[in-house]
Amino acid sequence: MGNNMIKAIITDDEPRSVETLRKLLELHCPSVQIVAECSNVTSARKLIAEYQPDLLFLDIAMPGKSGFDLLDELDDIHFDIIFVTAHNEFMLQAFRFSAIDYILKPIDEELLIMAVNRVKKKIKTARNMMAIEAFKYNLKQVQHPQDMKLCIPHTKGFSLVVLSDIIYCMANNTYTTFFLANGQSLVSSKSIIDFELLLQDSSFCRIHKSYLVNMQHIKEYLKGEGGTVIMSNNKELEVSRRKKEHFLESVKGYYKYT
Repeated sequence: MGNNMIKAIITDDEPRSVETLRKLLELHCPSVQIVAECSNVTSARKLIAEYQPDLLFLDIAMPGKSGFDLLDELDDIHFDIIFVTAHNEFMLQAFRFSAIDYILKPIDEELLIMAVNRVKKKIKTARNMMAIEAFKYNLKQVQHPQDMKLCIPHTKGFSLVVLSDIIYCMANNTYTTFFLANGQSLVSSKSIIDFELLLQDSSFCRIHKSYLVNMQHIKEYLKGEGGTVIMSNNKELEVSRRKKEHFLESVKGYYKYT
């Protein structure tokens, strides 16, 4: 997009929400040009075809067809999407794992600015469509988070990996190496702390400054000063003394609800 204006369409059935979003964009995101507004999926499809926007602000819950129905009806998604939602934590998890931008109602201006800035930095590639497909897949797995797909960025683009296929992650300076159940590994351009924060409400637990493990893949825990875990690929990983109590509590909580 460079320094060009970002053509945007707002799709939301709540007039007050539309007005609030419009005013916030005018005040804080002058590079966003709102070319159209609408309140339903049918109108959105027509306006997208007419204006060919760079960005769509899309409400999820609308009377009749939802924002998800719009995605299903579009043959090609050639624009970025920022979802506007008031939905529950399971849905937010699906957003985060898929690397999809969203803002919660009521809209926070700082989070809106951050979401728009991320859009400005993106290069239009097949990533948009793949991330949307991953998100739609993840929505169907909200009752089974381990079956969701995680968007893992790397130097050549990004990969989508089912969470249950990840055995553990290892810190590699500012990069992170993923060790997978099929014996392969994948190096991500994001740090392990980024993935620790992203996966904190799932089955993953930080056991050491170098390791983030999937508790689903722990075969055995051996006692010690911090201890050692043996993973499903028979790899032995050290549990740091500082992380031991948190690890044992996390394991107890994980198996209590699985």
